Amino acid sequence: MNIAAKITKSLRKEDATREWWIVDAAGKTVGRVATEIAVLLRGKHKPTFTPHVDTGDFVIVLNAELVQLEGKRAEKKEYFNHSGYPGGAKFRKFKELLVKHPELIIERAVWGMIPKNRLGRQVYKKLKVYRGNNHPHEAQQPKNYEFKYN
Repeated sequence: MNIAAKITKSLRKEDATREWWIVDAAGKTVGRVATEIAVLLRGKHKPTFTPHVDTGDFVIVLNAELVQLEGKRAEKKEYFNHSGYPGGAKFRKFKELLVKHPELIIERAVWGMIPKNRLGRQVYKKLKVYRGNNHPHEAQQPKNYEFKYN
């Protein structure tokens, strides 16, 4: 029996090839967009995925202000933040955040779907979220990403 056939290849971080993807979030549901972005950032869509190595791609998200939530969730959803001081709790509604800082909605949804460790922080840095259709990453020649579920 050939012993080489049973060996699992583990990719090193130096061997990882990274691509740039453009994701258009206009008219899409926040959670469905975030799951596909998390898969791209982590590298789970590649056959060379290695759990302990950052093999993922860079993701540019456009039209962050045009994301949606289903049903009455847009009125009910609140985001919680605490300053660390007594009485420092802040609650912000989805609608309010969509007007002032729509990038935070997608960033927080994606952050909830990646590991909370050094690898997760490294992966998260490859996420770029913008309002509108303009972004400063034309030199990287990003490709458009087609959604699987939406």
